[in-house]
Amino acid sequence: MTTGPAAVTKDKAGDGDDDYRPSGRRLAHEAYRRGRARRSALIAGASTLATAVVLYLLVVNSPGWKVTRKTFFNLDYARQALPEVLKGLRLNLELMLGCGALILVFGLLLAVLRTLRGPVFLPVRLLATAYVDFFLGLPMIICLLVMITGVPALRLTGVTTDPLLLGGAALVLTYSAYVSEVFRSGIESVHPSQRAAARSLGLTNAQAMRYVVLPQAVLRVVPPLINNLVSLQKDTGLVSIGGAIDAVYAAKIIAYRSFNYTPYIVAGLVFIVLTVPLTRFADWLTARMNRRQVQGGAV
Repeated sequence: MTTGPAAVTKDKAGDGDDDYRPSGRRLAHEAYRRGRARRSALIAGASTLATAVVLYLLVVNSPGWKVTRKTFFNLDYARQALPEVLKGLRLNLELMLGCGALILVFGLLLAVLRTLRGPVFLPVRLLATAYVDFFLGLPMIICLLVMITGVPALRLTGVTTDPLLLGGAALVLTYSAYVSEVFRSGIESVHPSQRAAARSLGLTNAQAMRYVVLPQAVLRVVPPLINNLVSLQKDTGLVSIGGAIDAVYAAKIIAYRSFNYTPYIVAGLVFIVLTVPLTRFADWLTARMNRRQVQGGAV
C-alpha cells in the first residue's frame, strides 16, 4: 500500500478530477449547439408540415378527387380486400425466402467464377460473363413470360409446368446476375495484399479465396444485398401474370369483380409496410459501416 507524500498527492489529484467543472466558454458553446439543434428541428418540422398541407389541399381540391376517392380509397372495399391480400402475401413471402436463398448461392458462384485466375479458366469466365450480361439486359417481365409460357410449350418430360415454380425460376435467373455483380465488387474491393499474405502463409488460391477474401467481401456488400432483397420482395408480385394467386392477383380478382381499384392500393400499402423496415435497416447498416471505416475500425 502506498503511503506518504505520493499518496497524498494522488488523493488530491483524484479529488480534483471529481470536482471538475466545465468552463463558462464550454457551457456557452454547448448551449449554443443545443439552441441551433432545436431551431433546426423546428424549421424542419414547420417546412414538412407546410409541404404536407399544400399537397393535401392540391389533391383534395382537384376536379376529379371525388371520383378518385370512391374508386381508389373506398374503406368498404379496403376492409374486404385486406384478408384476401394478406392470404396471398404468404405466397410472396415464400417466394422471397426460397428464391432469395438460391439467388445468394448462385450469385456468389457466378462472382467467384468471374474472378478465377489463369488462362485455363478463360472459358468459364467467358460463360459466366455472358450469362450476367444477358440477364442484366433482359427485362424481368420478358424473362417471366418466356419461362411461364415458353417452357410448358416445349412439352419436356419431367419439367414442371407450374407457373409458380417457373416464375420463381425466372426470378432466380434474373436476380442472380445482379447479385453476382454485387459479390464481384466486394471481392475486387479486397486489397490484393490480403491474398498475397494468405499465399505467403502457404494457403492455396482456393483457400485464400474461401478463408481470407470471401469473408471480407461478403461483409462489405451486406447493405446492397439487403436492397436487392427488397427489390426481390416487390418483384415476386410479377409471378401473378402466370395465374399464381399472390397478394397482387388477389387484389386484381376483387378489383375486377367490383370495378373498384382500392384493393390495388391495399396491396401496395402491404408491400410498403414490409419493405420500409428493410430499407431503413440497410441505410442504418451502411451508415454504421461508414462510421467504423472512418474511425479506422474493422468493417
